[in-house]
Amino acid sequence: MKGEAEFEAALAAADLPGAVALITDSTGPRYLRAFGMADAVAGVAMREDTLFQIASMTKALTSAAVLQLFERGKLDLDAPVGPILPELAAPQVLEGFDEAGAPKLRPARAPVTLRHLLMHTSGCGYAFMDADLLRHAMASGNMVPGTRKSLDMPLLFDPGERWQYGTGIDWAGLAVEAVTGMSLGDWFEQELTGPLGMTATRFRAEWPAGEAQVHARQESGGFGLQPMVLGGGEYHNGGGGLSSTASDYGRFLRMVLRGGELDGVRVLSPETARIARTDALPGHIAAGRMTTAMPGFATEFDPLPGQRGGWTPGGFLVNTETGPAGRSPGSLHWSGIFNSYYFIDLERDLAGVILAQITPYADPGVLSAFAALERLACAQA
Repeated sequence: MKGEAEFEAALAAADLPGAVALITDSTGPRYLRAFGMADAVAGVAMREDTLFQIASMTKALTSAAVLQLFERGKLDLDAPVGPILPELAAPQVLEGFDEAGAPKLRPARAPVTLRHLLMHTSGCGYAFMDADLLRHAMASGNMVPGTRKSLDMPLLFDPGERWQYGTGIDWAGLAVEAVTGMSLGDWFEQELTGPLGMTATRFRAEWPAGEAQVHARQESGGFGLQPMVLGGGEYHNGGGGLSSTASDYGRFLRMVLRGGELDGVRVLSPETARIARTDALPGHIAAGRMTTAMPGFATEFDPLPGQRGGWTPGGFLVNTETGPAGRSPGSLHWSGIFNSYYFIDLERDLAGVILAQITPYADPGVLSAFAALERLACAQA
């Protein structure tokens, strides 16, 4: 394939334990390759069907589940969410700390809606991205991953005021559970991943030894393991708990390219699929820039330098101009904390995903390889 050598050179220069890369169009995969090791310590080779923790790539599936229920009249995107999620009925906004170190809180000036949660305009943040929220979480003891209590944090601003990446889609997943009486994983299996044939995609509390392990580079060279499992805990984490394979996620990407349908099975109506793919942020608000309060876990990152990023109710970042690696204006994109990334170029009818498992987030080598994968895909258009 034209451009394949450039991609493989970028991946080799990235110095990763391993990765899997896929390119697809709306009819099926065009490229699928596995590289390196799934576990560099135990010497387990990567396979094309190796499982990865896809982390925040989960958000697009949870957003799709919410939109399914919106389409069926079970959820209202613009009504206050408090009657469904009582924890968000009377949210407080964090305005710093007083001289004694106590948090300064005030009632939010607007109710939180499901649209706010899907759009990351609710004021919900991530403690690892905001120093004040991290300080509050540590002081309140709400730092245990996988617990419902870890979601009980104040807002960073009034709902609708701006864009801030955070736990909104975790809450949206809990709204799915509240109105269906099902776990989020069961809803996926019945209405989304099951119908789409995504047989490997699910929440896993235990991580298999033969699948992709989370790595960190060692100062002395080589890699060590960072044992983390995001799929367990007290609830199904709709913001980041799924594991999947490149081929499985490729099926989801093809559904998006095809406007809600795959292999004759429709999971979103054409109109709902249009909503899922369309920037819905007000023009004065920009999405995409990632901050950090824990640089060992996630580094600062701007995926769309020099341009305004949009966001869709389907859980996608939108480049409003040509993307840094050439993807068309209106393309969709997002990622996972362990350095997995995907894009969907609607104009070219192309999508791609690269799955790696290494910390911290926004690894320069993976980002370079992801850009080369985009160029490889665009060269085939």
